[in-house]
Amino acid sequence: MKITEEMVDYVAALSRLALPEEEKADMAARLEQIVSYMDVLNTLDTGGVEPMSHVFPLKNVLREDRVIPSQARAELLAGAPEPDEAAFLVPRTVE
Repeated sequence: MKITEEMVDYVAALSRLALPEEEKADMAARLEQIVSYMDVLNTLDTGGVEPMSHVFPLKNVLREDRVIPSQARAELLAGAPEPDEAAFLVPRTVE
């Protein structure tokens, strides 16, 4: 695929880059090399390859969740300046 300087301008605008005029031809050549390498990769037979998100297998190293009793609601609300039966009451900040 031939990469033009207009395509380079478009990609630069999407990337929010200001490319000097003297670098556009070089960037077009580099992008053309990248696209041609992608064409090489597209010729590979990947029929028997399982899709994966990482090269190495990952496993969760976190502990399992356990349900444990919490403090009593009355104890938690005891220190509130203005408690309700089930929650802390705070002054209204938005009208």
